[in-house]
Amino acid sequence: MRRTARAKLKLESRKPSYDWMMLKGTRQAILRRVQPISIHGQVSWDVSFSDSKDPEGTVHTVRVGPEAVDHDLAPNDPIRLEYLMGAVTSIRHSES
Repeated sequence: MRRTARAKLKLESRKPSYDWMMLKGTRQAILRRVQPISIHGQVSWDVSFSDSKDPEGTVHTVRVGPEAVDHDLAPNDPIRLEYLMGAVTSIRHSES
């Protein structure tokens, strides 16, 4: 099998993750937990959430800077995740 055929097969067999195809856009979710974390003095937040269409489904976690998150969020709040190039860039309250 040629190298390009193997690479294509490997890519096609890859199981897509929650945000694998989101290049730019937003998603609705339910906040599960916010955990501050410090790595070498740099503070980040691990934000856990589940899909608003399947609240009892898989819980996903992203790591963002504190400036990217509304500070008055609480567990079970509806949130809006903003994506750019497959990465979460902002987490805000959602109206729904």
